[in-house]
Amino acid sequence: MSYDIVIIGAGPAGLACAGDAAEKGMKTLVLERKKSIGRKICAGGITWNGLMQKLPGYVAEKEFFSQYLYSQLQQAKITSETPIIATVNRELLGQYMAEKALSKGAEIRTSSLVKKIDTNAVTVINTSNGRTETIRYTYLVGADGSSSIVRRYLGIPVSSSGVGINYQIPGEFSKMQWHLDGSLFGNGYGWVFPHTGTVSVGAYAGAKIMKPVILKKNLLKWSHRNGFNLSGYKAQAEFINYDYRGYRFNNIFLAGDAAGLASGLTGEGIYPAIISGEAIAENIVNPQKPLTEFSRLVAMHGKHKRMASITGKSRFIRTVLSEIIVFGLRIGLVKFDKIEMAN
Repeated sequence: MSYDIVIIGAGPAGLACAGDAAEKGMKTLVLERKKSIGRKICAGGITWNGLMQKLPGYVAEKEFFSQYLYSQLQQAKITSETPIIATVNRELLGQYMAEKALSKGAEIRTSSLVKKIDTNAVTVINTSNGRTETIRYTYLVGADGSSSIVRRYLGIPVSSSGVGINYQIPGEFSKMQWHLDGSLFGNGYGWVFPHTGTVSVGAYAGAKIMKPVILKKNLLKWSHRNGFNLSGYKAQAEFINYDYRGYRFNNIFLAGDAAGLASGLTGEGIYPAIISGEAIAENIVNPQKPLTEFSRLVAMHGKHKRMASITGKSRFIRTVLSEIIVFGLRIGLVKFDKIEMAN
């Protein structure tokens, strides 16, 4: 079989690219190694300026007009007339994006594990029946996450990454919280992101700043202190690649986490994934057209990466900066939307 575009990975980046490419007349195939689409270890937050206005309402579980931020010395409450952040159901998001891509003419295959990449061809094993197939491509898109086989094929290393640890526990909670405590979470933060019937309780930190085992230990200590009993629940961990080195390499592209476009500061990845997937489809079809929104994303990504680097230099620096940020947010000097990836 031969396709104009073969996309490895049916996450937000791959599905966004597939839908746009198929709509523009490209014969497009998405290969997903898992049996189902949408499930991922993720706190599931999207911002108003980013994606909330672009997605159907049923994908969002809860919308938050207020955000609560805590540092070691102070706290801030930020309120807006429009929702600041919503939590989304990743399975519903994946199903919605898959249906949209299919309706535009893209083909999606699940249980399809890419074992080998060659020039203009990939070797795929169907994990449900063991059959092997060679599929030819004109363009290849790696949208296969932080451990991307496409990125490895290109020989691009990952030097800048973070780690997120998440517990999804049953219960109802009304406040979305961010805890900037450098003594526990390094240059990252702890979070409480309420969903419908469950709460995401987790932490993020730079991988070079804090080992996952220490981050988990500190998260358990912090959550117990704040009234969340995580015993009996399974922790889920995910490495987050924010080492962006470009998105196009001749006829091969990298999108989302595979490209290293997640935020090094917050770990935010859904918005960069969708924007980069759309940009790649546009670039393949209209290579001369400016990618304005994608260019803004890359610029903000660079700012987040530099801030992550600065806060990673010492505990003193990240403590001082976290207090300045929370104070600035509290008095209105710093606007929450100015530090979003979608700004």
